[in-house]
Amino acid sequence: MKTENQWRERIVMHGQSLYQRGLGPGSSGNISVRLEDGLLVTPTNSCLGRLDPDRISKINMQGEHISGDKPSKEAFLHLLMYRQRPQDSAVVHLHSTYSVAASCCSDLDPDNVLPAITAYYTMKIGKLPLIPYFKPGDKALAEAVAKVADKRHAVLLANHGPVVAGKTLDNAVYAMEELEETAKLYFLLQNHKTRFLSPQQIEELLEAFPD
Repeated sequence: MKTENQWRERIVMHGQSLYQRGLGPGSSGNISVRLEDGLLVTPTNSCLGRLDPDRISKINMQGEHISGDKPSKEAFLHLLMYRQRPQDSAVVHLHSTYSVAASCCSDLDPDNVLPAITAYYTMKIGKLPLIPYFKPGDKALAEAVAKVADKRHAVLLANHGPVVAGKTLDNAVYAMEELEETAKLYFLLQNHKTRFLSPQQIEELLEAFPD
């Protein structure tokens, strides 16, 4: 089991990787890890590529600030995911380009934004519900996410970006990366005849690779 300091370093490592590949531009996005006595979450207005492990925020499960810099204004969203998903220990929220682009499209299926393009997307994400638009930091967003978070570990916030929870930090990051790549494929395949996975193929994958 990792120590709190080791988790801080792990958050920094993933933050740098996401930033360097353009998945967390500017000061956007946030990462959290659940601990036994609360959670670590990246500070507000911080750049994922330049995180200081000692300054990463620590809050309790009631959202009260314990140490480090002021937490992200979207820490409440992370807390909600943990409350709805006790099996998960990490949450990643990004403003990655293709996923955000997908969140801005009209006439989306609110129950499942992206089609089953690849087996790995189906295995790591499954269905991706769309959450209606709320301004950043709006606590009403929590109520909307709460309606689906117990059943879905990944959601897409309209005109905002994806939120993905995982059993581990690595799981959450890898699933987020798979989501972004699938959103990119979705746009690349526009105006092309595309063969998506069939319902039977999806069912076989979910039976073979359950959460």
